[in-house]
Amino acid sequence: MQFSENWLRQYVKPNMDSEALSHALTMSGLEVEEMSEVTVAFSKVVVAKILSAEKHPDADRLQVCSVDVGLAQPLQIVCGASNARAGLIAPCAMVGAELPGISIKQAKVRGVESFGMMCSSKELGLASEATGLLELPDDAPIGQDIRQYLDLNDKQFVIKLTPNRSDCLSLQGIAREVSAITGAQLTLPGIPSVAVTTAQQHSVTVLATDACPYYAGRSIAGVNAQAATPAWMVRSLERSGIRSISAIVDVTNYVLLEQGQPLHAFDADKLNGEIQVRMAQASESLVLLNEQTVKLHDDMLVIADNSGAIALAGVMGGATTAVADTTQNIFLESAFFTPDAIAGKARRLGLSTDSSYRFERGVDYGNTKQALERATALIIEICGGQVAPITEHVAQLPQRRPVRMRMSRMLSALGFEVEKNKVAQLFKQLGFAFTEQADVFEVTPPSYRFDISIEEDLIEEVARLHGYDHIPSIAPQATLTMLPDNEGVLSRQWLRDVLVAHSYQEVVTYSFVEETWERDLHGNQAPIQLKNPIASNMSVMRSSLWGGLLEALSYNLNRKQDRVRLFEIGSSYTKADSGYAEASKLSSIAYGSIKPEQWAEPARDVDFFDVKADIDALTHGQANYQPALHPALHPGQSAQVLLSGKVIGWLGKLHPKWQQQYGLPKGAIMFELATQDLLTVIVPQFEAVPKHPAVRRDLAIVVDEALAVQQVIDTMMASHIPTLKEVALFDVYRGKNLGENKKSLAFLVVMQDTQKTLTDNESDEIMAKLLAMVESSLGAELRK
Repeated sequence: MQFSENWLRQYVKPNMDSEALSHALTMSGLEVEEMSEVTVAFSKVVVAKILSAEKHPDADRLQVCSVDVGLAQPLQIVCGASNARAGLIAPCAMVGAELPGISIKQAKVRGVESFGMMCSSKELGLASEATGLLELPDDAPIGQDIRQYLDLNDKQFVIKLTPNRSDCLSLQGIAREVSAITGAQLTLPGIPSVAVTTAQQHSVTVLATDACPYYAGRSIAGVNAQAATPAWMVRSLERSGIRSISAIVDVTNYVLLEQGQPLHAFDADKLNGEIQVRMAQASESLVLLNEQTVKLHDDMLVIADNSGAIALAGVMGGATTAVADTTQNIFLESAFFTPDAIAGKARRLGLSTDSSYRFERGVDYGNTKQALERATALIIEICGGQVAPITEHVAQLPQRRPVRMRMSRMLSALGFEVEKNKVAQLFKQLGFAFTEQADVFEVTPPSYRFDISIEEDLIEEVARLHGYDHIPSIAPQATLTMLPDNEGVLSRQWLRDVLVAHSYQEVVTYSFVEETWERDLHGNQAPIQLKNPIASNMSVMRSSLWGGLLEALSYNLNRKQDRVRLFEIGSSYTKADSGYAEASKLSSIAYGSIKPEQWAEPARDVDFFDVKADIDALTHGQANYQPALHPALHPGQSAQVLLSGKVIGWLGKLHPKWQQQYGLPKGAIMFELATQDLLTVIVPQFEAVPKHPAVRRDLAIVVDEALAVQQVIDTMMASHIPTLKEVALFDVYRGKNLGENKKSLAFLVVMQDTQKTLTDNESDEIMAKLLAMVESSLGAELRK
């Protein structure tokens, strides 16, 4: 909503400057998006009259003018404007005037003295281009400051309204709001009924009473459609973002802005029979004022005559009955169309109009007839004519039911107390009718407040008028006690801390992904489809977080980031027997060098085992791994991650074909784990520092090539020998002397007794027992 501050101050004059008014409106919920001057700053420019204009003696395109500026003697001014002539009234910048980029001084122009400059609208900042001097009316007062004459000491406000405040889509509504906020007196224009001077009426029938519960119209005969729109009205329209078209159309637009009521004027001589307000018929079409031909649907409300639809109700009039310069008789319409009847119809046809914008949000049905009287009076004043009686059709109008507000509920909702008499005063300032009973207000909202229907609406009005910036800051009070903290329970934040410590950065990606990601990366041929996707590449719900991480990786690589480590904790979505299932996952991707570029170590790219170490840090080394195939991972470098024998996710290198598809110069290492399973990891318990030294022995065995190392370690640890603390692989050897399909595995075995130092015999017994277990269970042999 755009409007002129000076226009607003005709109705309400708060004792505050423009900045304070802007702040007050914003803090009351009417956000002022923009406030600007109507023109650039300039000074010492007055209304002047050219008394004579003689050709310059030394220049064909210049004239030497004698100009009356309201002083005792006229000024001599050299002017090059094509429309400069004797008798013309135009702005004149005096010597000493400051215009944008120009300082006016006494000067000689081709040898002739010039004591000022005649001005165009461009030089005053009123237009981007101008072909000559700005011509003013003949009755413009000579010598008056042009800023005062053209009302240029004004500002334009642009307010961003929420959809519920349709009452502020008019100067009258904003004036009410300013009065309520500031307490300033509200002075709205009086609108008496226009005297009827002719009995001629146009017949109207309202068939769609549910969509149009109130319709008013009147004929005005003998109007002068070519009459000039007054300058004050043109200024008001232009400063509200509406260009002047013709006097009759300008009046309807002016009343729209002032009263908030859309109006439409038909050329009465182009109407064919009675006017009907009905729903559109199947396959009916209409040529609109913008010359667009639209196909109507049977849920669209139209204004029609015997020839068919002549206007799309609440949106735009039709071209066949449009007012033109030759119009002599008009039928002026003012109606209340319900928001449900208008909502969405303009957008369906690719239109957006000031009328539809207001009707969709709700127009004051109590102001319909008053707006018609206001427009009639202005048309008669500007264009003349004979006024007929108003034709009215009234059906079931909306009801403004009383709303109760309890003081106790208001205190509970706001958290601070407002005195009862203060609440009553605020309701009076808003123009609400109310009654008081004990601590309860029963408020009947006025017809223009569509948004007041429940108790919370009234509480919001009290808070808004009290002032959001006046709400006290009350520090919360509570008893602080030390709560037990179970160190054995992990949290998502702990997972984040571990990964950040390993140089990962957290990202958040969309849960809506491209369908091809699900099919290619995860083998999901039936992902969850979105009924109304926000974009074509966000049409399904993700079952994995890898797609978003790969896109984030590509984004970073395109911006010259050659070392990327990202992770995300988010939800994945799959189909289930009962409908859909949501599960939280922790996913990561690592790309580039293992460490940032530095001098101490040679550069090396991150590999499978580097990221495996990150998973071990998350699981306190309790995770196991087994080779498995995944559509997104390299066949030779992919594994399932197990915890306590349960598969909780995947680890591997990106498959070469997806590496090529994403344009990655190097392979990326990824993992994805079930978050909930990670949080069930058993945290290592505290153990006292041993007082006795540990014993290390090495054990080298020969096993089948296909045997997994983890199986050997698990077999040894399954002995449950109390003094056996650790078994770890430190060497793998393959050679012809071992035999075909054989390998040698060398393990370090750490043994320790917390009560005493182990003897060699005790250590030998443990080693013999371990060897016997792997020989019997795995067919291993001691390497000779």
